[in-house]
Amino acid sequence: MLGIPSENSDLAKWRGFYRDNKYPELAETSVIPSKVVDDCGTLKFLLKLSDGLETESVILPIDGFKKKRHTLCVSSQVGCAMGCTFCQTAKLGLLRNLTTAEIVAQWHAAFHALDTKIDNVVFMGMGEPLDNLDAVIPAIEILADNNGPGVASSRICVSTVGRLDGIKELAQLARTNGFKRLSLAFSINAPNDEIRKTIMPLARSVSMEQLREAILLYPRHDCGGVLAEYVLIPGVNDSEGHALELCKYLKPIGCNLNLIPYNPIENNPWEAPSEESIERFIEVAKSTGQFVHRRITLGKDAMAACGQLGNKSLDQPCIVSR
Repeated sequence: MLGIPSENSDLAKWRGFYRDNKYPELAETSVIPSKVVDDCGTLKFLLKLSDGLETESVILPIDGFKKKRHTLCVSSQVGCAMGCTFCQTAKLGLLRNLTTAEIVAQWHAAFHALDTKIDNVVFMGMGEPLDNLDAVIPAIEILADNNGPGVASSRICVSTVGRLDGIKELAQLARTNGFKRLSLAFSINAPNDEIRKTIMPLARSVSMEQLREAILLYPRHDCGGVLAEYVLIPGVNDSEGHALELCKYLKPIGCNLNLIPYNPIENNPWEAPSEESIERFIEVAKSTGQFVHRRITLGKDAMAACGQLGNKSLDQPCIVSR
């Protein structure tokens, strides 16, 4: 896959490849989905890699104020090493990192093969993006290039479970011209270290205090720049007391809270939270002055919702036309 063009490179080919779907010989990996599943407009698609492994990506239709926008959720690894107990991808373990070409190919497939204008890109698919920054940062640079995909850096968000060195390295990119509105999302998922350790193995070596210190050093901008993600799991982290404790932790950061109702996965004891428990948690959090946004669940039936990627038992028909 073509990288950022240098002064001596063929800019016409660069633009043609990304903008007009020309020069297919320049693709370093497949840009044609091997499988597409449509769940009421949410598209989950797979790209087969040269070694037989597959990436999983999701196109999420989001109703905006004036028009529908599309967010592309990209993977940065095949599988994941983080071991979070509420995540289907973790059950695969880490199979390997994706290359920059394999990451950008997900945008190419969405834009050209699936004919979808991508407004936002979120690194929230399979894998821990900050464990693969050697590929992720160049991918961000390509995605944001105006002669290529042209996705504004303000519409790119990278999610992490709390890799401290990675946060610092990504912060360096977010301090450079052209990337000062690049956003960071951190998956907190617990109100305290004790609970976090039971569902996120990384928490045994990285405390919530250490994570907060790293987040506070990440560059901010007028639209925020930092977002806290919280998967609401019944009987684990969903009580009123948990909501109050979480908001106290977030107050020094001053960021938005994205509440994600848990999506059931294979061989896990938890059901999806009830509407009553979700609304109660939101109400308590808002009472502290915390801004809360509930993430709308899309693609659950296709195992395309948050935390569900990597389900190898999924057997759905391939949809290649729209």
